Amino acid sequence: MPDPQLALTARVREALTAAFGPSYAGTDPVIRPSQFADLQANVAMSLVKPLTAERGEKQNPRNIANEIVAKLDKGDLIGKVEVSGPGFINLTLRDDWIAGQAQQALADPRLAVPKTEAPQRIVVEYSSPNVAKEMHVGHLRTTIVGDAIARILGFLGHEVIKDNHVGDWGTPFGMLIEHLLDIGEEKAADDDSSVSDLTAFYQAARQKFDSDDEFADRARKRVVLLQAHDPETLRLWQVLVDVSKRYFNTVYGRLGVTLTDDDIKGESFYNDLLAPTVQELEDKGIAVVSDGALCAFPPGFTGREGEPLPVIIRKSDGGYNYSTSDLATIRYRVDTEHVHRMIYVVGAPQALHFQMVFAVARMAGWLGDDVRAEHAQIGNVLGTDGKILRTRAGGTVKLAELLGEAVERAGERFDAIEHQDDFDAATRDEIVEKVGIGAVKYADLSVSLDSEYIFDIDRMTLFNGKTGPYLQYATVRIRSIFRKGGADPEKATGPIKIGHEAERALALKLLDFGSVVEQSGELSEPHRLASYLFELAQAYTLFFENCPVLKAPDEETKESRLALCAATLTTLTTGLDLLGIPVPGRM
Repeated sequence: MPDPQLALTARVREALTAAFGPSYAGTDPVIRPSQFADLQANVAMSLVKPLTAERGEKQNPRNIANEIVAKLDKGDLIGKVEVSGPGFINLTLRDDWIAGQAQQALADPRLAVPKTEAPQRIVVEYSSPNVAKEMHVGHLRTTIVGDAIARILGFLGHEVIKDNHVGDWGTPFGMLIEHLLDIGEEKAADDDSSVSDLTAFYQAARQKFDSDDEFADRARKRVVLLQAHDPETLRLWQVLVDVSKRYFNTVYGRLGVTLTDDDIKGESFYNDLLAPTVQELEDKGIAVVSDGALCAFPPGFTGREGEPLPVIIRKSDGGYNYSTSDLATIRYRVDTEHVHRMIYVVGAPQALHFQMVFAVARMAGWLGDDVRAEHAQIGNVLGTDGKILRTRAGGTVKLAELLGEAVERAGERFDAIEHQDDFDAATRDEIVEKVGIGAVKYADLSVSLDSEYIFDIDRMTLFNGKTGPYLQYATVRIRSIFRKGGADPEKATGPIKIGHEAERALALKLLDFGSVVEQSGELSEPHRLASYLFELAQAYTLFFENCPVLKAPDEETKESRLALCAATLTTLTTGLDLLGIPVPGRM
């Protein structure tokens, strides 16, 4: 499906070539939204200087605009052209062109969105919880946003490698394993054990480590055994990993994200690659000893006093750290997985860390022009008081509890409204679960990923406004039209014809879907798709209020409007699925 902006770009470029010669064939027509038309070309102002130099006299941008319009082939694309202001070219698309493009989208299961002609291998690293710790509110955004990015890129035809870089290695596991032995491993190995006590388990181990010298000594020795790959220690470590995986999968299942056990490549996966990575950096002269530690000093990073900032690759005690692990990960992804792009969906406070790690990787030659690494920075989740979301006691909010509260509030909202259908308890609970989870996910995805946002359960569960329930209800309302009319949305083929301004606005908005999805994937910004779906739902609401469907004035209009409904339904459900937002069949 041609994007209207791209279609007009091509047409105006042809006019530029015809008006000013082949040297202007590649000029950007600067197509932008317009208050007075569908779109406008702002290129005339940028041509004043080159045309003045070429013609030897000062050029007027409005006259330039008129020269472009004189050569513009409106054809089957452009209905009206008008020059306004200092040289803006206002462009109004033909109604039949808009209808024809909407018709093409309706006939294609992919909504006429082509797969990329240059598919890439792209790794998306997201979620990344810690073994033996419960997921908290800090994991909410990285999990939801990362999964949406992975879904969008997959839809566009890229080969997506989902990487759940869990924290499953390091010194804390000495105390965790020893505590496991103290309480009895059968408690952790039992599926019915209280997985929700993972945080309490970790805290108890830490308290013993800090207060019991004998326990702390055992824990340190256990770390040595773990690092030496002692079989019994590895078996106990695996018990903790397995318990944590069961817990992670419970949360992922409720959130509806696509991560599986096969997507886990924890810190332990890269453990054997740390020493070779460090050795290569030494061999290349990138890593040097500074104050007893092995460091790299990427250019351009300095402290307050102007001193070079180091990336510590090996600590003075010989131990490795996050930087070592991240560098080994980049090296593995380039040398073994042969990826073209890496997207790290990680909190914004890690921005400097990733900038410096990427810089070192470029120094080593692991990141070049053919491999792109980017940090999709995730902003904080705030409470209604504008501060970092915490429990009343000041602790970290558990993700499972947060989701439970959202579903409960969604249930209260749901029960307070009138329903056309009677739902049994099981159906009601299924709907409410989707509404509550959808509310949380849309609230998260509807804001720029690097922005902070307020987690307000009362606002996000509303059935009106820019919320998940509003979008879910829009799909349900469309389905109800087909049910009432005894029609099948998959058989609503039109043809689409435009006779009302609300029909035109809806059809035109449908044509933006492909370009929005492409932008969302290219920029790793799913909020663009989330905002578009809300705008589409608004356009449909206006259409619904002004254009009777089942009571249309004639059969031809009815079939056209049913086709517009079907195209909108498919676009909304496809878009919500790309965001990972569930859609109830009824509400």
